[in-house]
Amino acid sequence: MNAIWSREAKYERWKEVEIAIVEAHVAAGSVPLAAFEEIEVRATFTLERCDEIELETRHDLMAFVRNLSENIGESGRFVHMGVTSYDVIDTATGMMLRDSCDVLIEDAAKLAVEIARLAIEHEHTPEIGRTHGIHAEPITFGFKCANWYAELQRNIGRLEQAREDVAVGKVSGAVGIHAITSPDMESFVCNRLGLAVDPASTQIINRDRHANFLNVLALLGAGLERIATELRNLQRTEILEVQEAFAQGQTGSSAMPHKRNPWNSETVCGLARILRANAHAMLESVATWHERDLTSSSLERIVFPDSCHLADFMLRRLTTIVKGLGVFPDRMERNLRQMGDLVFSEHVMIALIDSGMSREAAYKVAQRNAAKAWEGKDFKTSVAEDPDVQAHLSPERVEELFSLEHHLRHVGHTLVATGIRS
Repeated sequence: MNAIWSREAKYERWKEVEIAIVEAHVAAGSVPLAAFEEIEVRATFTLERCDEIELETRHDLMAFVRNLSENIGESGRFVHMGVTSYDVIDTATGMMLRDSCDVLIEDAAKLAVEIARLAIEHEHTPEIGRTHGIHAEPITFGFKCANWYAELQRNIGRLEQAREDVAVGKVSGAVGIHAITSPDMESFVCNRLGLAVDPASTQIINRDRHANFLNVLALLGAGLERIATELRNLQRTEILEVQEAFAQGQTGSSAMPHKRNPWNSETVCGLARILRANAHAMLESVATWHERDLTSSSLERIVFPDSCHLADFMLRRLTTIVKGLGVFPDRMERNLRQMGDLVFSEHVMIALIDSGMSREAAYKVAQRNAAKAWEGKDFKTSVAEDPDVQAHLSPERVEELFSLEHHLRHVGHTLVATGIRS
């Protein structure tokens, strides 16, 4: 991301666009080939000289163009001919956003590999599922990971679509009407730079594309936050089913030597909030006065590089967390059994309904025996001894209802459905 978004890298992209525009003029017959060849060789800049010129121009792009021109010589007059600043800036931005998407897609794919590995390793590792923070029914840790994987794949798909959406350029002039440069020249430049042509630009490319891109990053961040939040909860002392890697000599707390805090996961959660805030800022920039105003320019200098850097960091950080994650199956088993067999109450209710009992009556039978379990009695024993249950279900059927293997018999379906394994 530094290689894409550094100021030096941005100006290099500007130069690529300017040279491509001159080449398009050559193809159109409006600039001599010899001038282009001279420009291609001699077009150079330094950030220091650009800064000096900008003290006078108070315009970064024009300071850059003047620096190129003074290094080229007489042929420098053909640089930036017939175009406006944002023909260069927006086209270069399209290249930078495109390249950023490539980095993020690669990062996300690496995270997906690690999540898939965990899903396969723990496909049959029983764990209690929780809703509202309360024990619900058994799942497996691999099933939980498969759920993360599926969402990440959707986010990768959104990134791929967003890449297509932002990988566009424009060379349509001051208000987009192609007053000087022709549509053919615009197509020539964009093709040279690996971009599509925005079909209807003004002085700028409409910011709905960029707002969508930042919303995709915000949604990606929300998905990463969801995983990190779950990992934080599972690391709570009273749960302790997983734990972030903790290096020898690492400090968890300045005051409490025993602490092993989930600080990496917490970092991911905190940064997701910035991605959402940046997306909101970009949504505010979709509307402009007429064919363009300056309200989007200032914030984009922050939200584009910052959001790309943050998403990149978050993906890499979560990959590191997952790769080094300690998983404790024994602890998962102990937590699952904490309430005895109470988590099989739905199976009891459904079996009673299947046997002919009304849903209301079946619910009451399961609930009253569950109430005894809250008071300390074994739920399975209570169910087996209940006269209403005995009247409808055989002892063998009751035994099956409390089988963990039977409950988890379809867990493999999710790993196949998500594409983790065939």
